[in-house]
Amino acid sequence: MIRQMQEKDLEAILRIYNEAIIHTTAVYDYHPHSLHSRKAWYEQKMKDGYPVLVYEVENRVAGFATFGPFRAWPAYKYAVEHSIYVDSAYRKKGIGSSLLEKLIAIANERGYMTLVAGIDAENEKSIDIHKKFGFVHAGTIKNAGYKFSRWLDLAFYQLHLNGPENPVDG
Repeated sequence: MIRQMQEKDLEAILRIYNEAIIHTTAVYDYHPHSLHSRKAWYEQKMKDGYPVLVYEVENRVAGFATFGPFRAWPAYKYAVEHSIYVDSAYRKKGIGSSLLEKLIAIANERGYMTLVAGIDAENEKSIDIHKKFGFVHAGTIKNAGYKFSRWLDLAFYQLHLNGPENPVDG
């Protein structure tokens, strides 16, 4: 079941996110986050009106997804960047795809023009899922990060959405 995140989900989301930090290159961060910082993240998402979805399996959070601003400048207001994380115990079960499908639907409903994914260039599984949904490669920044004693390339993929009916400047 996919539903909107609730504050009670914070510990599960923190566990999933920290697992990604510690064991993968899905997050270019070195240190696990605190419950306090994850709560502030959640509160900011709610204040800004961005979705934070959880995929629940038998009353357990198996994954989560969100999107937020691609860049801070106003002219980027029709582009959002998304994130999806799945608990290692629940991978390869279609959870990431289900969350991505729902995020795409929400982004379209809200009138965004572009959905961006920043993916570690070696993460072929994530790239394949995004391509399945119509994302196209938009460029790669070589040596964008350094983690696990090696340089990492960050690949950007984008999906063109329906966009706003009447886009405006300012």
